[in-house]
Amino acid sequence: PDPPGRYADSAGGFCYQESAQLVSVTRNRFIHWTTSGDTLELVEESLDINLLNNAIRLKIQNCSLLPGGVHVCETQNLIIILILTNQTVHRLVLPHPARMYRSELITEGQMQSVFTDIGKVNFRDPSNYHMIPSIPGLASNSTASAAWLSSDGEALFALPSASGGIFVLKLPPHDGHGIVSVVELKQSSVMQRLLTGWMPTAIRGDQGPSDLPVSLSVHCLEHDAFLFALCQDHKLRMWSYKDQMCLMVADLLEFVPVNKDLRLAAGTGHRLRLAYSQSLGLYLGVYMHAPKRGQFCVFQLVSTESNRYSLDHISSLFTSQVSASATLLGEVGWDIKGVVGRVSLEEVNIAGQWNQVFVQPLPEEEVTIRDDQDPRVSEQYRGERIMDLTWDELKKEVTLAVENELQGSVTEYEVSQEEFRQLQVEFWSKFYACCLQYQEALSCPLALHLNPYTNMVCLLKKGFLSFLVPCSLVDHLYLLPDAHLLTEDDSTIFDDLEMSRDVVCLVQCLRLIGESISMEMAFIMEMACSRLQPPEKAAEQILEDLIANDTENVMEDIHSKLQEIRNPIHAIGVLIREMDYEMELEMERAQPLNVRMNLSQLYGSGTAVTVVCRGVCKMATTRFLICRDLLILQQLLLRLGDMILGGGQLFQSQQDLLHRTSPLLLSYYLISWASQCLASDVPVDTLESNLQHLSVLELTDTTALTPHKLVSSPQTIVELFFQEVSRKHIISHLFSQPNTSLSETSLNWPHLITAIAADLLSLLWPSNPGFLFPECLMGSCQYTQLQEYIRLLQPWCHVNVGSCRFLMGRCYLVMGEGHKALDCFCQAASEVGKEEFLDRLIRAEDGEMASTPRLQYYDKVLRLLDVIGLPELVIQLATLAITEAADDWRSQATLRTCIFKHHLDLGHNSQAYEALTQNPDSSRQLDCLRQLVVVLCERSQLQDLVEFPYVNLHNEVVGIIESRARAVDLMTHNYYELLYAFHIYRHNYRKAGTVMFEYGMRLGREVRTLRGLQKQGNCYLAAINCLRLIRPEYAWIVQPASGAVYERPGASPKRSHDGECPAVPSKSLIEILELEDLEKECMLAHIRLTLAQHDPSTAAVAGSSSPEEMVTLLVQAGLFDTAVSLCQTFKLPLTPVFEGLAFKCIKLQFGGEAAQAEAWDWLAANQLSSVITTKESSATDEAWRLLASYLDRYKSQNHLYHHCVINKLLSHGVPLPNWLINSYKKVDAAELLRLYLNYALLEEAVDLVLEYMDALLGKGHEHFGIERPLSAIAPMVWLPYSAIDQLLQALGENTATHHCSVSTSPRCCHPKSRARKEIPPPPR
Repeated sequence: PDPPGRYADSAGGFCYQESAQLVSVTRNRFIHWTTSGDTLELVEESLDINLLNNAIRLKIQNCSLLPGGVHVCETQNLIIILILTNQTVHRLVLPHPARMYRSELITEGQMQSVFTDIGKVNFRDPSNYHMIPSIPGLASNSTASAAWLSSDGEALFALPSASGGIFVLKLPPHDGHGIVSVVELKQSSVMQRLLTGWMPTAIRGDQGPSDLPVSLSVHCLEHDAFLFALCQDHKLRMWSYKDQMCLMVADLLEFVPVNKDLRLAAGTGHRLRLAYSQSLGLYLGVYMHAPKRGQFCVFQLVSTESNRYSLDHISSLFTSQVSASATLLGEVGWDIKGVVGRVSLEEVNIAGQWNQVFVQPLPEEEVTIRDDQDPRVSEQYRGERIMDLTWDELKKEVTLAVENELQGSVTEYEVSQEEFRQLQVEFWSKFYACCLQYQEALSCPLALHLNPYTNMVCLLKKGFLSFLVPCSLVDHLYLLPDAHLLTEDDSTIFDDLEMSRDVVCLVQCLRLIGESISMEMAFIMEMACSRLQPPEKAAEQILEDLIANDTENVMEDIHSKLQEIRNPIHAIGVLIREMDYEMELEMERAQPLNVRMNLSQLYGSGTAVTVVCRGVCKMATTRFLICRDLLILQQLLLRLGDMILGGGQLFQSQQDLLHRTSPLLLSYYLISWASQCLASDVPVDTLESNLQHLSVLELTDTTALTPHKLVSSPQTIVELFFQEVSRKHIISHLFSQPNTSLSETSLNWPHLITAIAADLLSLLWPSNPGFLFPECLMGSCQYTQLQEYIRLLQPWCHVNVGSCRFLMGRCYLVMGEGHKALDCFCQAASEVGKEEFLDRLIRAEDGEMASTPRLQYYDKVLRLLDVIGLPELVIQLATLAITEAADDWRSQATLRTCIFKHHLDLGHNSQAYEALTQNPDSSRQLDCLRQLVVVLCERSQLQDLVEFPYVNLHNEVVGIIESRARAVDLMTHNYYELLYAFHIYRHNYRKAGTVMFEYGMRLGREVRTLRGLQKQGNCYLAAINCLRLIRPEYAWIVQPASGAVYERPGASPKRSHDGECPAVPSKSLIEILELEDLEKECMLAHIRLTLAQHDPSTAAVAGSSSPEEMVTLLVQAGLFDTAVSLCQTFKLPLTPVFEGLAFKCIKLQFGGEAAQAEAWDWLAANQLSSVITTKESSATDEAWRLLASYLDRYKSQNHLYHHCVINKLLSHGVPLPNWLINSYKKVDAAELLRLYLNYALLEEAVDLVLEYMDALLGKGHEHFGIERPLSAIAPMVWLPYSAIDQLLQALGENTATHHCSVSTSPRCCHPKSRARKEIPPPPR
């Protein structure tokens, strides 16, 4: 009994009016609730989408919720929840889902619940709650209540009055103003006295007024409401709320056969329910509670003229057990009956009989833990979620709690392994017992919830929600208790009554066997299936155990039952056909986009997935037991032989039925295992890697390969499969009938759940050609589960063998067992072209070159192995595939290329070269050759590259290396050196020399650094060495085009600024270089290096400079000796050298100490004839000495170098040194005079003329190089009279500024008059 002031726990549910419409936001949505004391828990469920924020818990302090005191009302825009407690009434106003989600098209996988904004509700708003007035007051001994919304939006609450009758409390509309009013519905005092006179005094005692309602229901009209009150005086009263009149009083005891005892007792246990249909009218379901035999009555309300009403009795049904609650739909009633230890449900059929409903039993009280099992890994992890944690968090919390408890109980420092295991078993068993108690408490049934629009029935328990689904014929017969099985109508089983009786007798035999099998015997069959042993052998062993342990003569009962079966072989065949789902599934038709989008989320929520998959699991488990018992029965039939079957049928039984039953048993074992096998959570990086592999296989466009979402609660692999893959296939198949309007389609839960379960079983059925389930496991990274699935399937199932081997190979790849994977892939190849999955794997894309199916398969596998990074396996498989491609040169070329690539990646250079040479496609061969050259160069494995024979590929190799050499950076790659070594190895010295000369040219042009100049010199030396190894007549090379852009195949054309392609230049003449030319270039390179070493800043310009440019650079740097050597080699004039040296002397002459110090550097780079180390010698002096030595050493025609030096000095206004004047006077005095005149040095010119004339006359003639002065007997001498005339003219023009005049000098007139023409100078 409940404590005083506390009511019993209760539950209820509400369905949206459009919950059965396909095109509706509220499709398959409903609300259910439980009440306990002062707490109300409300949950909104959807079978299509996962609702967010869908559960709330309300606690109304200091109040107790009335049982059944929650009522949900639906308007166009609102959902209004009316709540009644023993002290207050409340109204919660929530938005309608259609207003929260405007579109009727549901495409998202989740959506906000109506309870999302519950936090915004003001529960203390006076307009939405009210205290129950003390007058008339709530009756203390009745918990009846009713609530409804009026057409004006007012909330009305009907409660039993303490003084008898009913009072109705009215709240004004939530969005309007008004006052709270109370109306009492009570019969007149005369009528009350009359009724009291008729009632026994026992009822009028402590039970209160006789008309006290014990159950209230309301039927709303447009502007009125009928209140039906089932009172404790066993009378049903109907009130009009609008007229406040009692319209009908009916004594229900008139419909109870034996009512004498009932009239003396108050009817406190009676219950009333209403059901309304527009076509049939209003029906009333009444449960008349009696201590020994309760009764259900169904009435129809009949109205006559002048508003007079009566009840039309439809049917009655009796039950012998105490009823907790009931609900009603049309003429079908549902009853929850309390049974000791478990719950049983029964359904009333039209004929007035009870039909059994089989409920999932609670888990076993004890779990058997084998020696090879960890006590922690047990069934306790497969219950419902009991905490607001993710599944992994919950497992960690539980494990930690139990382990801590275990550690705290150990008092000794060390315990043996066996003792520790016993402690583990003890504490985990204790935890499991706690879980069972918890689950048993929460499994207490409170109410039934029936959706009148979809015919869905739910059992509302204290902590759970259970769905009732139809049971198939075979399961129904097998699970039915014996008493009901004997009364089963044979005509409802099969049309053939004799066959129906045979099947019923057969099922009775199976039931006898099943009830006799112990846990140990059952375990024998399960282990046989798990260990891939023949089920027939296990069945035979179990039969022997049954016969040996038959103490209750079960075998005799089975034998006698078998005697009643007219045709046991046929009956067994019928039973097998009923359970076999091997069929060819129809391909669903393509549906319009709007249809697909409307159906995209149908039954897609976690709740629907769980319901469907647990239903399939229950079917598979039950049918596994049926098949097990059927195998045992067939073994018994074989033993009995002719006694039952007759001689001709024994062979048929052996060969046909046994071989059909065994795969059936294994199929159901496999589906049952999969339905209980948990899916693994997959890390994101594993998913991404898997998607990459699937994209290689080109399977990512299939519906089977949606990435597995991380789930917080445990999900089985069948649930994963249904949620991600099969649901869409099944729904599309169910709604594929043409010319069906979605808006006119109504959902029927029993029909749909039966069809969905059957289709799901077909998709899971191992013998069907469809391969979606294993494919889904692969796409969702459930590799461990997939391996176990294939292991259980492999020995007996001969469908999709190749596909299974392929998926097993994928699993091995992920597990890192590559060689096992390769074996599986090779085994699968034999089935290519025979299985749908493998055909889809090898489908050719548009434009893809067709080849044999097996070669296409090998190509996909090779790509997969390549992406994963297993080159050894790629080589093995490609080598195998070549044998398949004997007549297909294109495929052979592809495979040879693949082998080459991976040998090269592995560093197997010789094998890579061998694969290259065997490639039949010349273009691919060239590509491979190019890759071989590049890779071996990058790895510096040049010896291999040079020493390969390259039969018929010599020119190609040279071309590749040349193109690479001309296309890449010279300092980071050594392709020229490689090519040089390549030619030297083959004794082709001229080619080697050409390569090195080109290398040197490019180095000078492109690598303008000191290191580049060093390499350039070495290149030219190497080229010279090569030519010296050749006979002289062949020691020449072709000059490479200077500055040419080497065209590369496939390079884009170069265009001018206006986008036009420039004209192709005409080819220049070929230039031949001999050994002497190379030596000159080598010397030039050496000089460039010398210059760069002396002055690093010149390296940028020296590399590609011509000899003339180099002379200038050398002179600027002060390397005069080197410049002279360069000029002599290339036969260049020394003029720039002398001019440069003269200029440096000038700079030193007028420079400071810094210039003097700097000059020693370049002076040291030139060799002086004699070095003066005295302190008086300066850098200037040394420079002049160097100039004098050069003038003395290097002679020129017409003494050009003296002339250029003097010209340079005079141009800078520098006085000529005496030694220079004396030197030049001796060789060309006339030119010296002209230079003086050019620079207006008249005084020097006059002095020179005078000295010259004296020399002609014999005075100092040796200083002017005159061997014989002028005399009578001497030959004529030369005199520059033109220059002297210019001097005289210049002196005449400047007489005022000069102190002496030539015209006054007698020495000047005499020679002029004597010598009138120039005489050639004497030979020296």
